[in-house]
Amino acid sequence: MTRVRRAVLYVPGDDMHKIRRAATLGVDCVCLDMEDGVALNRKEAARATIAEVLHTIDFGRAERLVRINSSNSRLQTDDLLTTIGGRPDGYVLPKVESGEQIDWLCWRLTEAEQARGWPIGSISVLAIVETARGIVNLGDIADRDHRRLEALIFGAEDLAGDIGATRTRDGREVFYARSAVVTHAAAFGLQAIDMVYVDFKNSEGLVRESLEGAHMGFGGKQIIHPSQVEPVQAAFTPSDDAIAHARMIVEAFEQSQRSGAGAFALNGRMVDMPVVKAAQRVLDKARAAGKS
Repeated sequence: MTRVRRAVLYVPGDDMHKIRRAATLGVDCVCLDMEDGVALNRKEAARATIAEVLHTIDFGRAERLVRINSSNSRLQTDDLLTTIGGRPDGYVLPKVESGEQIDWLCWRLTEAEQARGWPIGSISVLAIVETARGIVNLGDIADRDHRRLEALIFGAEDLAGDIGATRTRDGREVFYARSAVVTHAAAFGLQAIDMVYVDFKNSEGLVRESLEGAHMGFGGKQIIHPSQVEPVQAAFTPSDDAIAHARMIVEAFEQSQRSGAGAFALNGRMVDMPVVKAAQRVLDKARAAGKS
C-alpha cells in the first residue's frame, strides 16, 4: 500500500530534543534534515545525531525520512554513508534538477541494500523540485525507471529566490511551477507534496493554503512546526460528507453499469466517467488515511 504522506514534518537533524518530540506527534512523516535546517558547521553533528536516533528512537507509525544535502554541496556521499546503517524508510533529495541526480541516489541505495542483505528497493526516494532548472526538467526527473522514486515535492521558497520573484500571500508567482509539479506527479504515478507554509502562527492561512493544495491534486504538504500537523492532516483527509458523496456516486455508477447505462443523472447532475474516477480517488484517499 502507498504510504500516507499528508504531512511531512522537517526537524533539524542536530536537535535531539526536537527529534524526540517529533516522534510523539503522530505525524505521517518525520524528515530528519541535514540541509537547510542545519548550519554548515553543524553538518557532522547532524549526521551523527540522525545515525543515533534511527537506531534508538521509536517513531511509531511515522515514516522516517532523511533529507541529505544537495549534489552541489559535495556533502551527499558522507550524509548517505553515515546514516544508511540506521535504515531509514526513505531519503529526500533536495534541489533536484535532472534525472541523473535521482539515478545517483538510487544506485547508491542499491549498493547499500545489496551489501547489507536488505530487499532491493526497500528504501524510497522523494525528490524536491525547487529551482527554475528543476521545473523545466520535470519530465526528465519524474520519468525515471526506478521503483524507489515515490514523490515529487514542491519547494516554493527556493524557487522564488532562484527566479527573482517576491513571495506573496496568494502565491501567483509560483502558481505555474506548483501546477507543473502536481501535473507531472500525476502523469508518472507519483505522489505530489505541496510547499511549506512559513507563517506557522497563522493557522487560518495554513488551512486555506492546505485546502487549496488538496483541491489542486496534492496529496500532502511539507510542514515546519508541530502546530501545523493536525490542520494539515485534516485538510488532506476527505471529510465524512465527501466520503459519503463519493460512495453514493460509485454505487450509483455500478448500478448503472449493471443496467447497461453509460452516463446518468444523480441528484440533478450528470455523472460520467471523470466524475466517477474523482469519486474513487476520494475513497482511495480516505482508505489510505484509515477512514472507510
